[in-house]
Amino acid sequence: MADASARSARRDSSPRLWLHLLLLVLTFLTTTMVGMRYAYNFSFGRPPITTETDIFPFPWVIHHLAYFGNGLPFSLSLLAIVLSHEFGHYFSCMRHGAKASLPYLLPAPTLSGTAGAVIRLNSRIRSRMALLDIGISGPICGYLAAVPLTILGLLLSKPQPPDTVPSLVQFHAPLTVSLLRDLLAAYRSDMPPLVDMVPHPILVASWVGLFITSLNLIPAGQLDGGHILYAISPKRHANWTSGMILLLILAGAVYWMGWLVWALVLMLPGMRHSIVPADPPPSQRQSALLGVAAAAIFLLTSAPEPFVGMSLMSMMQSVKW
Repeated sequence: MADASARSARRDSSPRLWLHLLLLVLTFLTTTMVGMRYAYNFSFGRPPITTETDIFPFPWVIHHLAYFGNGLPFSLSLLAIVLSHEFGHYFSCMRHGAKASLPYLLPAPTLSGTAGAVIRLNSRIRSRMALLDIGISGPICGYLAAVPLTILGLLLSKPQPPDTVPSLVQFHAPLTVSLLRDLLAAYRSDMPPLVDMVPHPILVASWVGLFITSLNLIPAGQLDGGHILYAISPKRHANWTSGMILLLILAGAVYWMGWLVWALVLMLPGMRHSIVPADPPPSQRQSALLGVAAAAIFLLTSAPEPFVGMSLMSMMQSVKW
């Protein structure tokens, strides 16, 4: 009986490689399918999302499998950013002796074909110093992967033709994309403004990757930003989480309804931060440097209104009462 229990425990603790691989393959397929449609629109000089087919392209994909390879620039770029983020956490966990699973990629019928990725901690984090390093490692690695892909996507993008089809969904670029575009424009006179640009699928993937990074860095709950804030000051973490919920509700009303979903997520019991031992605590210098790095990446990747005209107020105004 003891031997059977030991074998069961070993099976439960062993990595489920088959599940990781299955989710990787499924996410690769869903992101490539989405990328197929973005590449198709780009070839005709159209914005990524111009019709309802672009929002849910999977039925269209079934009849256009010959274009499968065209979706790879989008999917591989996006997966590179997401996996860089998660493996940043993973290797940081290994460095601090915390047991963590390999990344679980999450396929989903979204505008990107994925809901991101997660890793699961199988042991407690030993100190706030380790928590700070683990929390910041993912966003830094993901951001470092996104920057060169953003540059490549900008270089491959092209000006809108005169008869461009209006975009069904308009995106607001984060500061990283704007700054890199202005930097490239100093060396390339033919670089169009972002508002007059047909974005290459790689640039769209970079935008998604930067957006995911900004969501993770929200300083609240069990998000990466919440881990970083808790490591620096557990007392401030509780106050900031409550404040962020109120701020997200306001942002959902004024900027983008999706913030309301994130406010609800932060209210879930599972988002309450577990207690992490303070010994050894992060040094003041370490806390300051990594805190500033997290804040800088958050500001460079976030956009209060990522999707134009999709706030709760604008939706209510469009309804014919």
